[in-house]
Amino acid sequence: MKREIVLDTETTGLDPKSGHRLVEIAALELVNHVPTGKHYHVYINPGRDMPEQAFKVHGLSADFLKDFSCFDKIYQEFVDFIQADTLVIHNAPFDMGFLNFELEAVNATSLNNPVVDTLKLARGMFPGSPASLDALCRRYKIDLSGREKHGALIDCELLAAVYLEMLGGRQQGLGFLTSDKPALAKTQAEAGATLLSHYKNRPFQEARAFPVSEAELAAHTAFIDEKIKKKPV
Repeated sequence: MKREIVLDTETTGLDPKSGHRLVEIAALELVNHVPTGKHYHVYINPGRDMPEQAFKVHGLSADFLKDFSCFDKIYQEFVDFIQADTLVIHNAPFDMGFLNFELEAVNATSLNNPVVDTLKLARGMFPGSPASLDALCRRYKIDLSGREKHGALIDCELLAAVYLEMLGGRQQGLGFLTSDKPALAKTQAEAGATLLSHYKNRPFQEARAFPVSEAELAAHTAFIDEKIKKKPV
């Protein structure tokens, strides 16, 4: 079975080297590209104030976070959950930079997991188009109504749905629902029901069409000319 971890964090700012810290970590387990329902989620006391700009993004105040544990008390449980499996992250350098900075600060081993960066993947799939998590949710018609602010756990759930679509849609993993693997089949059936809640009122296999911008058309033409016509495999 292929295990992957969809991961997201929230922070006090953009650069850990400038004194900013993690305030939330969430991680969702996928097996064969299907959520199993297992997850890790924690709020973290950053030991500092919360800048107004960061508060506007995720709504986590210093007063709310003050009663939670600091990173040195929670990191081992997090590391034990993700193990050495592939991490699926949107804009991976940002999250990995913060995580490894915090781990090094407590004299723990830095993460060396394989990483799938869905931001990089999206930019390759849709050159010239917005590639934020919000933009990808809109592209794939994934419900954003429950997301008033950024939050690591809800963003992981949305990213898991986006990632599945980027891999080719919800048919991924259905071949594993076989009678000789009843435990896995049950897990995937339950996880599938949860995942499909993101797709209310959508047929199971729906043809999708998206408006194409002039920039996308130009990028596609350039790709065809350079990669397909000049350098075919």
